[in-house]
Amino acid sequence: MKKLTVKKGSTCMACLQCVQACSQAFYKEFHPDKSCIQIVDWKGAAKPMVCPQCGKCAAACPAGAITQNAKGVYVVNKKLCTNCGACKEACPFGVMVNAEDTEYASKCIACGICVKACPMEILEIVEK
Repeated sequence: MKKLTVKKGSTCMACLQCVQACSQAFYKEFHPDKSCIQIVDWKGAAKPMVCPQCGKCAAACPAGAITQNAKGVYVVNKKLCTNCGACKEACPFGVMVNAEDTEYASKCIACGICVKACPMEILEIVEK
């Protein structure tokens, strides 16, 4: 299974370079709410929230628009997505993007754009 992870013991400086890279890749603009990676305050420290590829979004999708590919990554079929928001509500990590001005939801596909953008090198794509 391929997925994005945060290296253990690493420190995020909340520069938002990963957030910017993700929103630029998906939506061609820097908009934190349109990023599939979020930086949250966790016990007084910045922590990247990433998709663990748990599949709860897929289970909640009434249109069957989210499926798991051969590498274990859950992906959104833009043609099937109705943008109902059920996947966003089901995501326990708050990393599903269901922007009002788009026709479909989006999520992390473990592409590595955020990994390349992180100046602290705390993100990585792993195969498990």
